[in-house]
Amino acid sequence: MLSGKIISVISGKGGVGKSTVAANLAVSLSRQGKSVALIDFDIYGSSIPSMMNISFGPKSMNNKIIPVDSHGVKIMSMGFIVKNNDPVVWRGPMLGKVINQFINEVIWGPLDYVVIDMPPGTGDVAMDVNRLIPSSHQLLVTTPHPTASHVAERAGKMASSNNHKILGIVENMAFFQPPDQDAKYYIFGKGGSEQLASKLGTELIAQFPIFAPKEDDFEPSIYKKGSYLFDKYNELADKVQDSIA
Repeated sequence: MLSGKIISVISGKGGVGKSTVAANLAVSLSRQGKSVALIDFDIYGSSIPSMMNISFGPKSMNNKIIPVDSHGVKIMSMGFIVKNNDPVVWRGPMLGKVINQFINEVIWGPLDYVVIDMPPGTGDVAMDVNRLIPSSHQLLVTTPHPTASHVAERAGKMASSNNHKILGIVENMAFFQPPDQDAKYYIFGKGGSEQLASKLGTELIAQFPIFAPKEDDFEPSIYKKGSYLFDKYNELADKVQDSIA
């Protein structure tokens, strides 16, 4: 069974960096001395095992599942079940069974926080998770683009209608700032997330920029100490804890 405070990371559509936010928030909370679980409920687009560089699956004991530990975080994901990056072609009943299994049949132990990487949108999986976890705090991830903000509003309204508290809006791809320059370029527009926050009665609590990829260099999904986004995710973790408290 799950214990601790639930933080669901939601979005209206895919491709806005929701899983990146979920993973780095979980790791940042763990670095601050909290006991943290990360559950990847993005069934059709699970990416947490790849992002966390996990090449093995969970073990079992007495018909219970032992979650995988990585970066100090206890993790369960649909990515541990499918093999060779095969597509998930399951329908409602099977999906509901997996969701229930991740919640009730895993040896989680005492937890301070549970970060859930939710599927994008307002489909069956999201409804099942909301039903099985009736109370949670939700972070809504979007980009500044008007279309992304428009679609994200639906996910926010679904959260509110299910009595979940929206902690705030996280804006990815907020701007591009060339190295060693003060100028910021708002490639996907500006102001959409503030308008979204106003419509949902919440606030914009984080803005993460786009960085130019380094040539012939691996870009980690979990940001390391000394990097700009390492500090920004620590700030987000602080804000989340303060808001929940």
